[in-house]
Amino acid sequence: MARERQLSLSRRSLIGGAAATVGAVALTGTAAGTAAAATRDVDVAIVGGGLAGLTTARDLVAAGKTVAVLEARDRVGGRVVNLALANGGVTEGGGEFIGPTQDRIKALADSLGVATFTTYNTGKNLLYKDGKKTPYATDGLLGSVPPIDVAGLANAAIVQAALDDMATKVPVNAPWTAAKAAEWDKQTFESWLNANAIVPSAKFLLDVATTSIFSAQPRELSLLFVLFYIAAAGNESTPGTLERLTDTANGAQESRFVGGSQQVPIKLAATLGDRVVLSAPVRSITKSGAKYVVTADGVTVTAKKVVVAVPPPLAGRITFDPLLPAARDQLGQRLPMGSIGKAIAVYDTPFWRADGLNGQVVSDTGAVRSTFDNSPPDASYGALMGFIEADEMREYDAASVADVKAAVLKDYATYFGEKAKTPTSFVLQRWDNEGFTRGGPVAYAPPGVLTEYGTALRTPVDGIHWAGTETSTYWNGFMDGAVRSGERAAKEVLAAL
Repeated sequence: MARERQLSLSRRSLIGGAAATVGAVALTGTAAGTAAAATRDVDVAIVGGGLAGLTTARDLVAAGKTVAVLEARDRVGGRVVNLALANGGVTEGGGEFIGPTQDRIKALADSLGVATFTTYNTGKNLLYKDGKKTPYATDGLLGSVPPIDVAGLANAAIVQAALDDMATKVPVNAPWTAAKAAEWDKQTFESWLNANAIVPSAKFLLDVATTSIFSAQPRELSLLFVLFYIAAAGNESTPGTLERLTDTANGAQESRFVGGSQQVPIKLAATLGDRVVLSAPVRSITKSGAKYVVTADGVTVTAKKVVVAVPPPLAGRITFDPLLPAARDQLGQRLPMGSIGKAIAVYDTPFWRADGLNGQVVSDTGAVRSTFDNSPPDASYGALMGFIEADEMREYDAASVADVKAAVLKDYATYFGEKAKTPTSFVLQRWDNEGFTRGGPVAYAPPGVLTEYGTALRTPVDGIHWAGTETSTYWNGFMDGAVRSGERAAKEVLAAL
């Protein structure tokens, strides 16, 4: 079989962003200011200090415009956050990986002097299925495809080829205009898989890929949205593929940032200085004559234009006067966030490497069903990072940290042996419980949403413009998509001013 037709199941990057977790301290931009009773008058008010909002501000300031960025948290980064470790290191609680065709986040990082290093991928992956642990190489004919039965591999390859082909028929800037948009948007991805992934082991691979990419179950997703997401995993010259979403080498998980991914928004915010206001959740956006009044905790900003750069479900919690058009408000009501957490166990050394393992797991059971080696580039200590996703995350949303830790370490011991039971420290990030995100990595579309409400996703409402990774045409749901959306929003605003 051709390599490009193989289904690979590493793990997509999580686009999350939240406050500090157990044993962790969130980093903040040192040049950013905290909210104080004040009034500002600027050309553009930007709601949200994540990568999208900060990128919008950067481009507007470069064009000579005045801006104020209002961030609800006490830190910048949104769904990108570094977590401090007890040993003095840092790990990522949110988005951390980048890969080929993610050109805009790479260019931004380069401009800020934030280097990358290759995700640890030396050694064998592990498949844990039906109670059996199987190490497997990822540099052979099948790449990183888990070693399931031959019939399952053949079926999975056919399914992936079909998905990639259908994705080429979906315009990334307007998926609702695809010739078969109505047909694809009226069914769940689950119903399509049930009809096409007919070998149980193939269905297992596609289910794991789905939860890994979206942190949602196949039953929750529109087929059209899945096809759009695949199409968006590329750039203007390179078509997206399912393999690029799921792979480590040559895929979306290929590299990480030295010092943690939050270094990018922290350094970007530092270039903006006191234009960034922290601890300032926006409560209302009101049209007043030719301007807008944006009211946040501790600060009020008047502006000619507004860019809202937060996830659609959270944008809908802001009070707008006049009311948003019904289509835009209904869109926000219908795009839920995925359910996800990251659990990182820290050890004196990355001991699994001595066993010839790269720390990457695909499993059919447990709280954690996919893992990565999150150790620093110098391997001065070991870190295992596991994703808790979809149904599994919802099961543990209300659990105590101790109970989640016990479940996670049990899984790590199953995969990597008894040494995994005794980490030197443990950090947990549960995005579902983060007040200014409420899930991740992305707001996804169930059936019927894109075809009925998709046109409202990026359409400005008078002087209000929309940014955020959910509005991106390429790498939607990723850090690269967030940067792209900010660049696009800035151009829109500059053209309108």
